[in-house]
This record gives sequence, structure tokens and C-alpha cells, in this order.
Amino acid sequence: MKVLIGALITDQFKQDLINEFSNLEFLFGETEQEEIELVADADIYMGNITREIFLASRKIRWIQCPGTGIDKILSIPEIIDSDVVVTNSKGPHTEPMADHGISMMLTFAHRLRDLWEDQKQRKWDLPYYDEKMIELNGSTMGILGVGGIGSAVARRASAFGINVYGVDVDPNAGGPEVKEIWGTDRLNELLAISDWFVVSVPYTSETDNILDRNRLIHLKNGGRLIVLSRGGIVNQSAVLDLLDNGPIAGAGFDVTDIEPLPKTDPLWEHPEVLISPHVSALTTEMWDGRREIFKENLRRYIANEPFIYVCDKTAGY
Repeated sequence: MKVLIGALITDQFKQDLINEFSNLEFLFGETEQEEIELVADADIYMGNITREIFLASRKIRWIQCPGTGIDKILSIPEIIDSDVVVTNSKGPHTEPMADHGISMMLTFAHRLRDLWEDQKQRKWDLPYYDEKMIELNGSTMGILGVGGIGSAVARRASAFGINVYGVDVDPNAGGPEVKEIWGTDRLNELLAISDWFVVSVPYTSETDNILDRNRLIHLKNGGRLIVLSRGGIVNQSAVLDLLDNGPIAGAGFDVTDIEPLPKTDPLWEHPEVLISPHVSALTTEMWDGRREIFKENLRRYIANEPFIYVCDKTAGY
């Protein structure tokens, strides 16, 4: 049995796989062209597969996504139409992503970017900050998508005394920190009560551009957006317009429609926009966790046991 590894490759990971699964043959590709050349006889693929790689394969029965979002995998129609099982690495990303979301909130709430700039200039400007700080206690957060990431954000927000509500297709999503879970038919209502609005829903055909201008105009006056899960869910042009001509007071983006975000994009220049380059989950613990998930699923595959984290190719997650 041959296993092609196209992601999470380190010397230690290679050795761990070879030592534990000595009866398997591992192939390691570091470029797309290398993977196209190696994939023909592979039974298993772990990595960010492209259509060209998949079409060059003859035997793949299982694809392990090294991350959580499978939208790029499901943009390949041949995979959707096949009986190839797709699993992802749900879990290890949630805690650091939630930390990152809260850090963006605190940056807005306590004007941290302004404070850092003042520090560089050795500037002590107490009057500028008077009554510009925002108390989190007693504010309201809305979360679109109360899965792993959304639930982790909710736990942290609740500790700050924030009242948390969510919209999710699963009425049982979230934990005790979420006061109520509403259906998508109440999305406008959730926006209207939110001082903080967190986007942590998967990107699918159902969520594509779901937060367009007609939706975002309902955000509570002075509310701020934190976008964590995927680009394409929030209409960036609408956000820019409503920052200057509507209710939005600030927006934090860890993900954008086009990545890397083009240098000419006006998001870069807006004083009330925070941008990070899709880095919110990138801790050592996250990478270790993803490698462990793959190894566990590989053990299960060999033992003919059910996988963990099987994705629904129809639902898109």
C-alpha cells in the first residue's frame, strides 16, 4: 500500500511514519509536479490536493485534508462524484483561532494599535485615550457558525462577561456559554444586537457572500466584525463602504477573498481594519495535532475501522 504525503512534511514526521507504519510505502512530494509524478499508484493522499494531482491518480481511496476547510477539495467535481472518502483535521485549530479572534477584539477595545504607535514615538498622550476604551463586560457577541471555532470563541467571550448568541444550522451547537442558538432566518436579528460579530462558519455554497451589504447594514451601530473562518463569506467591498457610511466601527480579517490580499486592496489602508495573513491557527500544538489526526486515521484505515472526522461532500464540511 502506497501513501503520498503532500503536507505537514518534516524530517521528524517522515521518520515517525516510517517507524510506526513499516509495512506501508511512503512517498513524499514537495511540489505539485512531484506529486503528479508520484500519485499514480498511491492508495492514500494526505495534503492539499489539486485537480491535476487527482486526475493523475488511479487508485486513491482516501484523501486526508491537513486542515479543516475542504472547500478547495470540493471545487474538484471529480472528487465529489467519486466514492473517495475525504477526512479533515478538525480540532487542533480551534483554540489558537479563538485566541486570535479575542486578540483582535482587545486590539479594538483598548486601542492597542494606537498605543503601540505612541510607544514607538515615546509619546504619552493620556487625553487622546480618555473615554475611547471599550468595556467588554455586558456587551453582546453574535457568532455565525457555532462549531469548534465559534464555541471556543464563546468560552473566552463569556469569561469577559460578554453575552453570546449564535446562528447555526444545528440548533444544538455551542455550549453553555451561548445563551441561544438561532436559525439563519434570524441572522439579521443577530447582527442587530451584536457589538461584536464573529464569522466562524465554513465556506460553502450556502455561506458564499452571505454577509453582503443587505445583511451587514443590520449590524448594531458601532459593531465590529471579526472574520476568522474563510474569505468569500463576508463582502469586503460592503464592509469598506459601511465602515465609512454605515454601522460598522471596525473589522478584523484573518482571511480574505483573495490570498495573499493584493497590495492595492483598500482594506490595507483603512484605519479601522485589522489584517493578519491567515495565521490565526499557526501554533506548534496545532501542527502536532494535525499530524496525530492523520496517524490515527491511518491506523484505522489499516485496521478497517471507521475514520474520525469524515467530511460530508454534499454539505461541504
